Amino acid sequence: MIGIVSYGVYVPLYRIRVEEIANQWGENGASIKAGLMVAEKSVPDLDEDTATMAVEAARAAIRRANLDPQDIGAIYVGAESHPYAVKPTATIVAAAIDASNSITAADFEFACKAGTATIQSCMGLVALNKIKYGLAIGADASQASPGDALEYTAAAGSAAFVIGQDRVVAEIEDFASFTTDTPDFWRRDLQKYPSHSGRFTGEPAYFRHTISATKALLEKTGLQPADFDFAVFHQPNGKFPLKAAKSLGFTSAQVKTGLMVTNFGNTYSAASMIGLAAVLDKASPSQRILMTSFGSGAGSDSFAFRVTDLIGEVQEKAMKVEHFLSSKKYLDYAAYAKHQGKIRM
Repeated sequence: MIGIVSYGVYVPLYRIRVEEIANQWGENGASIKAGLMVAEKSVPDLDEDTATMAVEAARAAIRRANLDPQDIGAIYVGAESHPYAVKPTATIVAAAIDASNSITAADFEFACKAGTATIQSCMGLVALNKIKYGLAIGADASQASPGDALEYTAAAGSAAFVIGQDRVVAEIEDFASFTTDTPDFWRRDLQKYPSHSGRFTGEPAYFRHTISATKALLEKTGLQPADFDFAVFHQPNGKFPLKAAKSLGFTSAQVKTGLMVTNFGNTYSAASMIGLAAVLDKASPSQRILMTSFGSGAGSDSFAFRVTDLIGEVQEKAMKVEHFLSSKKYLDYAAYAKHQGKIRM
C-alpha cells in the first residue's frame, strides 16, 4: 500500500476582498467579479514567499504524524513562483526541517499542477523501496498584473504530503494523467506578470484536461462518480470545478468540502492539494476521495484515494484547513499592492 502518511497546510494571514479589487477598476471590475464565485483571497506578507510557505506546510506535515525528518528520502517542491530563478526551493525546505543530506531534492514547474507531479514522483521512489518517505509539496505566491482578470483570484498558500508505505492514512489506489501542448497561460523569462488567452483557458484547456484525466482514472479503476464520497478539482475560481464536476456526474455535495477557492482564492500549485487536505481533515475510514489537478500549458493529474483506519490518529495533530479560514486580517487595495510588489519604494 502506497499513500499519504501525513499532510500539512499553510495559508497566509492576510486577505483582500475581491470586491475591494473590483472597486478599483470600475464597471469592468464588477463584471469580472460577478462570474468568479470568489469572496476573498490570501495575500503573502512582506517576508513570505513560496519557500517560506513550503517550509511551514512541511513542518506541519512532519508534526502531524510525529515523523523523523531524517526518514525523508526525497523532497520535491512544485511551484510556478520559486523565489530564485537559479537556486532550488527544495534545498531550503530540507535545511529548515533538518532533513538528511543524503536525499534527492528538486523543484518542479508545470503551472498549477506541479504539486501533484511531485506526488507521482515520490510514489515512484517509494514503490521501488529506494526511500522510506517522500515529501511532496505544492506552493505558490502567484502574481497578476493590476486590473487583469487574474488579479481577482491569484493567491498564496502551500500544502505538503508525506508519501510512503508505513502507517498510510489515505491509500493512493491509482492515478491517471492527460497532457497536451495547449498554450493557454504563460510567462516569458524576466517578465513580472503572466499572460493568458482569456476564455481560451476554459474549454480547450481547463475542462478538456480535467475531464479527460478524470475519465481516464475512472476507466482505469472501474469506479463511478457515486463510488466517491468527496471530489476535489483544481480551483482557478468557484465556477470551473463545479461545472467540471457536474459534467462528470459528481454532485455539488461531493465537491463542497474541498472547495476552498471562495475564501483563499486560487493558490495555484497548492489549490487542489489544499482542497484534498480540507477533505482529509473531515474524512472517515473507508471513504473515497477523487482529486484532479490542472496546470496550464496544459495537463491534469487525477488520483483515487481510499481513507484508512489510521486517519483519526493524525487529524487533530496539526492545524486544520479550517483554522486558516478563520484566522485572517484584511488589507485595502493600497496595502495589498505594496504586499504584492506592485508598488516599489
